[in-house]
Amino acid sequence: MSAKLIDGNALAASIRNDVGRRVRRLADLGLTTGLAVVLVGDDPASAVYVRNKVKDCHEVGIVSTLDRLPAQTTEAALLARIAQLNADPAVHGILVQLPLPRHIDSHRVIEAISPAKDADGFHVSNVGMLVTGQALFRPCTPYGVMKMLEHAGAHLDGAEAVVIGRSNIVGKPQALMLLAEGATVTICHSRTRDLAAHTRRADIIVAAVGRIGLVTADMVKPGAIVIDVGMNRGADGKLCGDVDFAAVREVASAITPVPGGVGPMTRAMLLVNTIEAAERAAG
Repeated sequence: MSAKLIDGNALAASIRNDVGRRVRRLADLGLTTGLAVVLVGDDPASAVYVRNKVKDCHEVGIVSTLDRLPAQTTEAALLARIAQLNADPAVHGILVQLPLPRHIDSHRVIEAISPAKDADGFHVSNVGMLVTGQALFRPCTPYGVMKMLEHAGAHLDGAEAVVIGRSNIVGKPQALMLLAEGATVTICHSRTRDLAAHTRRADIIVAAVGRIGLVTADMVKPGAIVIDVGMNRGADGKLCGDVDFAAVREVASAITPVPGGVGPMTRAMLLVNTIEAAERAAG
């Protein structure tokens, strides 16, 4: 029997509706919710991501500003703009779209964002709070994955979870979030000697490496939940993930599609982080 499809579009729509209610509740108190987005350069993929994020904000009533800066913008100028946004009480969340041009130090830019406005959850202070179980902001993609697992009815306490990928954006925070819910977590990566030996015992697999067809049906334990974070372009130009979707769907109990899975949830959790920041600011 085919696995249950975890519909990221539908779940994200439900989350946006909830965020909209919370935004309106603050508006009734005379308070606006603001997200500042900064895009440096003219990378086409980044432009699409930013356009969608701004559209999501407008849909739920969040006031979104977009700074489009030329690719030759200096690091000093970008840091100065972030300092202005940090000081602006109307801005509750700040997002600097990555990747940045090579002459700008991404780490320095992320660390310049106020931890209280770090809507992406990448600041070292917020990462540290995530490690200690006192998260202020959670990185949006793994946060979205946790919501999808919850929606799928996953029993995380005591479950075996395998995260494929060790990035600071997805893999590492994903492992921490699963660990916090009582899962026994294994992180696999490009140097893991026998990936299938780990995935075959997993109740939950989160694939986040960007390699087409990495997870095949013979690597999945019957009844496992498979979350595909990968975002790749196949030979036909179509979007696809890290999981052999058609084959794995016949083995797993639940699975996310690409597109329409984790992607919409990442954007939805950015809105959640922004409204949470606004609510904290409002006391």
